Amino acid sequence: MKISISIIKADIGGLPGHAWVHPKILEYASDRLAGEVRRGSIIDYFVFNVGDDMSLLMTHDKGLNSPAIHEAAWNIFRDATESIAKKVKLYGAGQDLLKDSFSGNIRGMGPQIAEMEFEERGSEPVIVVAADKTEPGAFNLPFYKMFADPFNTAGLVIDPAMAEGFLFEVIDVVDARVYLLKAPEDIYRLLGLIGTPGRYIVRRVYRKRDLMQGAVASVERLNLIAGKYVGKDDPVAIIRAQHGLPAVGEVLEAFSYPHLVEGWMRGSHVGPLTPSKFVQFIPDKKIALGPKMTRFDGPPKVGALGFQLHDGYLEGPVDLFDDPAFDYSRQTAAAITDYIRRMGPIMPHRLPPDEMEYTTLSQVLKEVSSMPLDDYEKDREGALKALMARTGSTG
Repeated sequence: MKISISIIKADIGGLPGHAWVHPKILEYASDRLAGEVRRGSIIDYFVFNVGDDMSLLMTHDKGLNSPAIHEAAWNIFRDATESIAKKVKLYGAGQDLLKDSFSGNIRGMGPQIAEMEFEERGSEPVIVVAADKTEPGAFNLPFYKMFADPFNTAGLVIDPAMAEGFLFEVIDVVDARVYLLKAPEDIYRLLGLIGTPGRYIVRRVYRKRDLMQGAVASVERLNLIAGKYVGKDDPVAIIRAQHGLPAVGEVLEAFSYPHLVEGWMRGSHVGPLTPSKFVQFIPDKKIALGPKMTRFDGPPKVGALGFQLHDGYLEGPVDLFDDPAFDYSRQTAAAITDYIRRMGPIMPHRLPPDEMEYTTLSQVLKEVSSMPLDDYEKDREGALKALMARTGSTG
């Protein structure tokens, strides 16, 4: 029997601001998913957060893009928004719910989603990663390092099952196109695309020899859906490990370098993607409370939970970044944070103009007067007097 694993994530309100998810919302979602298990809709589940985003991890046998699974998640997000987030006036209550009602598929409605379907192997290690204060393309470099970089993944050199390489599915989220590139043959072309992570996003990775799927990431861009800034996209991903795929340690190694990603404060800044520990686990409720977003609403953080999947059931999780081996990565990220924050509103800390179009800066700039340069040069004194008059200054 094929098993499907789905992770659906949304920001439905922060405690306070954009810092964290209210624990009552996680408990509410857990109770609702426990009901789905009793009804036979899903096999197993786990609920967790990274920053102000709540993720619903579900296993089931209904395949990809199942209306039943998507609607169950949508209803949980919607009902938790109405019964808790709005009631206690959480900041941005229902922020990621861009539509009023469910229409058969949660894609394009605001939440992030990553799904995978496969026959379980003799042993099936699965790693779920989720990030906050960044965009889906934030996983481009880690995916490349996992599946194409032998300096990260030794298996590419010493494991015969991986020696033929991997196939990368890259989505152009602006022009809605897909590119299929092979590694190692196409790695220069691949890097040429995914080096622009705001547009070209690695969605799926397959082992070339048999097209076994190794990873999937969410690719929804909220500003392209809503046509305006409604919060950063905060991606999620599912990664299978071992047995001809990158080992668990090779997957995690790809996050040891806190590379710079877009997002952070008001979705308008560049900062280091920091591998972060979870705060608390509530095993009987199948809940993990994740890292908080504090300094400048960040910095961008990623959490990783490891499971053993058996007959559709999730054994675990293990907090995979809760290890002193990642302390240096976190210290490096803290140093990068301190360094780049001193840039304030100046690029490259602030995003480039094409990304700033989807933030509130565009509204600010509408209030700034301008005129053709030639006209200004012809009558600078008149232009300055006109400006002073509009602002109420007497000069």
